[in-house]
Amino acid sequence: MVAISAPTGAVSYRLARERVVSDVHAGRRTRAEVCDAQPELRRVVEHGATPTVDSCPICDDADLVLATFAFGPGLPSGGRAVMTDDDARRLRRRHRVTVCYVVEVCPDCWWNHLRESFTFGERPSGA
Repeated sequence: MVAISAPTGAVSYRLARERVVSDVHAGRRTRAEVCDAQPELRRVVEHGATPTVDSCPICDDADLVLATFAFGPGLPSGGRAVMTDDDARRLRRRHRVTVCYVVEVCPDCWWNHLRESFTFGERPSGA
């Protein structure tokens, strides 16, 4: 993952992920339903995702990559992809509440699932 370390209070979506994968393997969901990465997510994956050593749970042909997105005051309404360590450092220096979402994606079959979310930064006093 890009060097934004998840602080205490990170939310893991591992159990939801396991349920979706189980549903695919049991035939309750189709591969097309879960391998549906949107164009913006695909662009981020192609230009700035962080590699992992985790195999895709759907196609098992490729290692997953992680795409991180940040949302908060002063950022675009659609969020901002955190593509480099410099991006992460700039977000941390803002000292504003920022919510980050880390999405795992398979660059072969386009499986994607929210892996974790976390918040960092301080609220202004009186807020």
